[in-house]
Amino acid sequence: MRVNTVCQNIFLITSAVVNKFIYSTSRVHYQGLCAKRRRKPLFSFKNTNTVMASEHGLSAAEAFKDGEWYHEQLEEGLTVSYQITKVFHQGKSDFQQVEVVNTVPFGRALITDRLMQSTYRDEKVYHESLVQPAMFAHPSPKRVFIGGGGEGATLREVLRHKVVEECVMVDIDGDVVQMCRDHMPEHPDGAFEDPRCKLIIDDCKVQLESYADGYFDIIILDLSDPLDGGPCYQLYTTSFYNMCKRKMAAGGIFVTQSGCAGTLDADRCFTCVHNTLKQVFPRVWGYTSHVPSFTSEWGFNIATKEADGIEISKLNFQGVLESRIKDRGLQDVLQWYDNITHDRMFSLGKPVRKLLANEKRVMTVENPLFMTTVTSGINVEDCSDS
Repeated sequence: MRVNTVCQNIFLITSAVVNKFIYSTSRVHYQGLCAKRRRKPLFSFKNTNTVMASEHGLSAAEAFKDGEWYHEQLEEGLTVSYQITKVFHQGKSDFQQVEVVNTVPFGRALITDRLMQSTYRDEKVYHESLVQPAMFAHPSPKRVFIGGGGEGATLREVLRHKVVEECVMVDIDGDVVQMCRDHMPEHPDGAFEDPRCKLIIDDCKVQLESYADGYFDIIILDLSDPLDGGPCYQLYTTSFYNMCKRKMAAGGIFVTQSGCAGTLDADRCFTCVHNTLKQVFPRVWGYTSHVPSFTSEWGFNIATKEADGIEISKLNFQGVLESRIKDRGLQDVLQWYDNITHDRMFSLGKPVRKLLANEKRVMTVENPLFMTTVTSGINVEDCSDS
């Protein structure tokens, strides 16, 4: 799961009325997805600049004249927009606002707290990148733990491996799990019905602590990013990582999604997670994939329990990875990941390697890193139509 890294992240929905915009900061709960479905928007204003013909290119009036639009501000001066053709679900769980919509560029999409989380067109890039390097690095992963992953796609990727005997998936938000089963069935693709799956709706930390030390061959964390006021920030700290290490069997492998990891933003979360893991695990590798709907290179960090564990970044050396993919019968099943893609994922650009080398921050419970806040924003009670 992901979140944008800009503290003043902005979510916008524009109506077909091109000179009126519905505006809110990204962490204020809203009642609906589009202006036509709101009697009272959070805030609205006339933007006369948008209706003027622009000598610099397409005007906002021209760009957004048709349909409903979802806008996500990536940083100051840079906003990405997706046209919405249908709303399948919108509601609020105990933990977050949740929508499933159909977008023109990416098909069906999951949006939580106004942030794009996963889409039909490119989710396999994210989920295969998160899961498959760890699964193939282990010679025989029988017991797997997944923290988060409510869409069910991480579970799906784990259960592709017939050698797996048990996969425990723990997500705190049962509403999201059920909503994805109902409205995004291609994500789990029947994985929840697999007898090897043990789905638990609860706190990830509490459940993992309940298992015996050395129980799991692989631990995969598909969590929301560390947010001030969010439920997951303590799951990015040395204390939690130490507990994960204890729960891993000999030869165990740990992997976590780690936020955006492009040339300009890798130090917002990715490098700090990497350095925090290095305080706990003897060997840690960072790697990335480009997820188009996230509009960013996305980061992951993977670690081994032992110092003499497999060299994961060089898993393709002497054909080891290619052989394992064929032996498990997945060469025609996987749509993104293979031996060549593996080498690309672990070949980081020079600026990102430099950021990793220079990173000094360590996340602890007493000194966490927050990418942004879930409490920022405007008071909806004070908003009115203009």
